Amino acid sequence: QVQLVESGGGLVQAGGSLRLSCAASGSIFGRNAMGWYRQAPGKQREVVATISSSGRTNIEASVTGRFTISGDNAKKMVSLQMNSLKPEDTAVYYCNVGVMRPSYYSPNYWGQGTQVTVSS
Repeated sequence: QVQLVESGGGLVQAGGSLRLSCAASGSIFGRNAMGWYRQAPGKQREVVATISSSGRTNIEASVTGRFTISGDNAKKMVSLQMNSLKPEDTAVYYCNVGVMRPSYYSPNYWGQGTQVTVSS
């Protein structure tokens, strides 16, 4: 059984920074990528960033230049450094483990989520 535990969420003022971390336990054999999604109130869950076992990263356009994903697939850990936060970044952030396909990322396992609130 795979479990993912996130940490690092909280309340921050606009312009501030937060760092989210996630550690996975259990076998993730066959999964070659990790990522972060977020879901704001009343909106669909959306991908924020992904990182493959080769270190290739993909960052969603609205956070490019502000967010950085790092991780180690072998150690089953992934982090999301969030700088210059905006109120529209307010959401529950979910860590996940999945498979990076040629043209898309397919998450398989999810964490419980951590709340990030950015005040204006």
